[in-house]
Amino acid sequence: MEKILCSLLVFGMAVMVNSCPKYCVCQNLSESLGTLCPTKGLLFVPMDIDRRTVELRLGGNFIISINRQDFANMTGLVDLTLSRNTISYIQPYSFIDLESLRSLHLDSNRLTNLGDDVFRGLINLQHLIMNNNQLNSIAEDAFEDLLQTLEDLDLSYNNLKTVPWDAVRRMVNLHQLSLDHNLIYYITEGTFQDLNKLARLDLTSNRLQKLPPDPIFARSQISMTSATPFSPPLSLSFGGNPLHCNCELLWLRRLDREDDMETCASPSALKGRYFWYVREEEFVCEPPLITQYTQRLLVLEGQTASLKCKAVGDPLPVIHWVAPDGRLIGNSSRTTVYDNGTLDILITTSKDYGTFTCIAANAAGELTAPVELSIVQIPHVSNGTGRTAPPKSRLSDITSSTKSNRGEVKTAPEKAVVVSEVTSSTALVKWSVSKAAPKVKMYQLQYNCSDDEVLIYRMIPASNKAFVVNNLVSGTAYDLCVLAIWDDTATTLTATNIVGCAQFFTQEDYQQCQSMHSQFLGGTMILVIGGIIVATLLVFIVILMMSATQSSVSSGSSRISLTACTS
Repeated sequence: MEKILCSLLVFGMAVMVNSCPKYCVCQNLSESLGTLCPTKGLLFVPMDIDRRTVELRLGGNFIISINRQDFANMTGLVDLTLSRNTISYIQPYSFIDLESLRSLHLDSNRLTNLGDDVFRGLINLQHLIMNNNQLNSIAEDAFEDLLQTLEDLDLSYNNLKTVPWDAVRRMVNLHQLSLDHNLIYYITEGTFQDLNKLARLDLTSNRLQKLPPDPIFARSQISMTSATPFSPPLSLSFGGNPLHCNCELLWLRRLDREDDMETCASPSALKGRYFWYVREEEFVCEPPLITQYTQRLLVLEGQTASLKCKAVGDPLPVIHWVAPDGRLIGNSSRTTVYDNGTLDILITTSKDYGTFTCIAANAAGELTAPVELSIVQIPHVSNGTGRTAPPKSRLSDITSSTKSNRGEVKTAPEKAVVVSEVTSSTALVKWSVSKAAPKVKMYQLQYNCSDDEVLIYRMIPASNKAFVVNNLVSGTAYDLCVLAIWDDTATTLTATNIVGCAQFFTQEDYQQCQSMHSQFLGGTMILVIGGIIVATLLVFIVILMMSATQSSVSSGSSRISLTACTS
């Protein structure tokens, strides 16, 4: 009996040794299997790890990447340590089978970014340690599967300029959040308002100029008479940031807490002073002051209008634009609002005429400035009338007249437009301009057919006085106008005037009809001739049949040959 027990024990140990990866130590304590492979010079995750492993330590090796098959089927794994490796890439869904994992250590590696699907499957993860990497970006949904369970998140000592703040806001069970020694320059307001279990927040050594007001920061005060297990005191660290000590940080200065050696980096009057030693009345802001803006702008319809507005203040004012109809302007396919306060209207129309309002706002107040935009409307042809539609801009006098030396209004140049050599698809347009007219920069042709509201434009050099219009539709009535564009010497503005208008009809395409007619006649003749030939053949066959019948009746007569019958 003793020999049998010894044999079984030896066999069990042999199996255990065979299932343990080379250079690793495997421990089987209380039905819990641990695989320990620290500092073994491994270049990849061993493939022969027992899938029943509960604790797996692979720290201090030279593992370069994590692949999906590395931890496949390890549904019982609770603690995974990958610290101090050279991991620079994690394949998506590499942890998809680790549904029991509670702790994941990826610190001191070379990760630069985290994608949406890196942590998929970690539905029970509580501790995620990723400090001392090279992270510069984290996808918005990277933490989606662990929002409800995560208690400790360490992202310190990376290169993060921002983190997915919306995901952080939903980590309702978070106890510790370490974001120190990064490049974070702002925190979205309201990020921490629902994190009632947060006990430690480290924002040390970032690029924060301010912290957003949040009730959670009140828990960082010295006296916490109302502290409960559900809202513990908050250990807040934010030293080493370039704090801008103005009215936006007054709420933080009013907190009663220990001196944590935070200093002010700006404004210049408070630079270098300890944050908690600055008096409350010194936390001031300066209201906006608009230093430069476009007072009045005149553009030709269809061109780009660039409205500028610059302002100074403390904090730096934000520029908003309001349209003449009271609508707040944002980025669209036709308008672009830049951070420097410039508004670009890419393609202007007559509806853009009016007064735009520039609003400069900051925490100390707001200031407005009016910007008048005028549109020089290009005359458009009114369908079926041969006349131009009246311009909607109040500057229509510029487009219809010029001023003489005596200040009197001079009538427009004599209109003369002739359309000749009209075919079914082309027409020759000629025009003349009075010698007294200003120097023309270019001519513009506008034309459309009477039943079509779509205008077609053609820009013609000033040296030309004729133009051949092509690709016309045969048998169609067209309205055509010639416009002259020049610089008005009296107003230094671009002026547009009508040289003249004309109507013409394109010819019917008779050649096509004649071609069709000839084709019809040719087909008819072919059919007639073919019918005659068929009828002749039928008569010939009938004669043959009758001759054959007669020869069979006459018994004494000789058979008549086909040649005799034919003759």
